[in-house]
Amino acid sequence: MKSNNPIFARSEAFNGTSSTNAHGNQTYAGGGQPYPGYGQTTTDPAYGDPSQWGTGTPGDVRSEARMTIDSVVQKTAITLAVVIAFAAATWYVTGDVITEDAFGGQSVNEDMIGKLYLAMMIGSFGAFGLSMVNSFKRVISPALVIAFAALEGVALGAFSKFIGLYVGDTGIVLQAVLGTFAAFAGTLAAYKFFNIQVGNRFRTFVVAAMFGMVALGLLEMVLGMFGNQIGFFGFGGMGLLFAIGGLVLGVFMLILDFDFVENGVKAGLPESESWRAAFGLTVSLVWIYTNLLRILAIFSSD
Repeated sequence: MKSNNPIFARSEAFNGTSSTNAHGNQTYAGGGQPYPGYGQTTTDPAYGDPSQWGTGTPGDVRSEARMTIDSVVQKTAITLAVVIAFAAATWYVTGDVITEDAFGGQSVNEDMIGKLYLAMMIGSFGAFGLSMVNSFKRVISPALVIAFAALEGVALGAFSKFIGLYVGDTGIVLQAVLGTFAAFAGTLAAYKFFNIQVGNRFRTFVVAAMFGMVALGLLEMVLGMFGNQIGFFGFGGMGLLFAIGGLVLGVFMLILDFDFVENGVKAGLPESESWRAAFGLTVSLVWIYTNLLRILAIFSSD
């Protein structure tokens, strides 16, 4: 099965470029089914004679653990924990942006505003760069996935605090977090109960839309440097439409993630691919959270 999702497209095992599965059996391209199968006769004495079976050597595919639902859940939990930890740390380090004087008046701490912007820019660009590396890296690197999660946490912590201060209600951050996990649970339930089948056209559409929204976001940033903005990241009608579109796209991205995990487990991918699945799920959840937070902020500011 060939994946058009750039996050999963570099997985050789998932895309059928590997000639063996996790048990060392020959596979059909993309099918993940062993040949010869279990219980079938083979001329290889290592399989026919139990006395010749060994524990495997380093690099032997047969000695490597397989990806499971549990391994994906564990890796995803670790990645999300890093995101949350760095987001909370960024929120704390940036301090109080609004301060009160002895007479009860309030003022904006410009130094803290500068820290928020700096953290947001460093985290955003750093996470974007590592997301591109992780997406197109043939062999997934757990260290780079964790580094991405840390930088993403820095960006989310600053972004969440800035949005909360803009609308004067930091409670929408918790609402967005709860809404994100609700979207995850709802999408997973729909995927399983309705037996959603992911086709190539759907994959192509989701990936194209994802890169399209990223390109529009970069265009908005470039135009903003020259004082001209379209309003994609604003709090008006255009910003609301862009955020709703991003939220729907994030749900579609989750469906692609679920499809990768389901088919990867069936194909017997190596356990290291659990990190690729964790990375994909984290990207989708962050995408949903940021757009949902913007939607809540727009409605709160009206």
